[in-house]
Amino acid sequence: MKIFALAKINLGLEVIRRRDDGYHELRTLFQSLSLADKLEFFPRNDDLIRLSGDKKSISWGNDNLIYQAALALKKAKPGTYGVEIKVRKNIPPGYGLGGGSSNAAVTLLFLNQLWNLGLAPGELVEIGGQLGADVPFFFHGGFCLGEGRGDLIQPQPEKWKWAVLLVLPPFSLSTRWVFQQAKLSLTSKPKVSKINQFLKSGCLTALENELEEVVFSRFPRLREIKEALKDQKAELSLMSGSGSALYGLFATSQQAEEAGREISRLFPEVEFRVCQTVKRSQYWTTIGVGV
Repeated sequence: MKIFALAKINLGLEVIRRRDDGYHELRTLFQSLSLADKLEFFPRNDDLIRLSGDKKSISWGNDNLIYQAALALKKAKPGTYGVEIKVRKNIPPGYGLGGGSSNAAVTLLFLNQLWNLGLAPGELVEIGGQLGADVPFFFHGGFCLGEGRGDLIQPQPEKWKWAVLLVLPPFSLSTRWVFQQAKLSLTSKPKVSKINQFLKSGCLTALENELEEVVFSRFPRLREIKEALKDQKAELSLMSGSGSALYGLFATSQQAEEAGREISRLFPEVEFRVCQTVKRSQYWTTIGVGV
């Protein structure tokens, strides 16, 4: 059985404060993309978890979120059979596109069915949240508000569809490193939320990613790419999550492709991909597994 794990971008990200548990309080907007990894599951007669993939640069051992998701279900419901999982990666890791978290979520969803565990959606979300703060979003898909660590998800009305130009620099970033550079106290002063303003007005230009200043100060080339996306008439250009990917929203795929070719001419070190935003109903049809 094959299923698909879709990528995401963040249509804005606000870092509110550093929590006393060491995490950061966030407000963000998640948006699913058509870019997807493919996972294939094969039942085993023993109780082992076997994981492999087509990218040698990625660890396919017990530190991989797919393996950890399968193991978490085995611990929740002992006595399950084993499984072999093969992965074809299309979502680049370390670019703020949520590939690992998406992989973990669909693994939990599918193995809950394959092993007839009968875990309720809320139980799967709770297990997923222990694996990573972004994982709960992928039990919803589409366009959602995320608060808390990014794990408190509120689906939002979906009013648009965009072509998305993803710009991939020749390096990835560690989420931990990026947040370590964010100098926030436990009691940061309240500020007006541009995300909340956007949810009321629908004005894309109000949105921003507050982690950009942290990343751009270390990698100023990324700021130049963002400005170039604006010059290409992107409706919105931001860094996704903690980076390093940047994106531009365009009305059509043709516009996005043309912008991508110009960005590649100006910045020959980058790669680009064009994909589409995905609404919630399409998300569930695409991934191939339900709650």
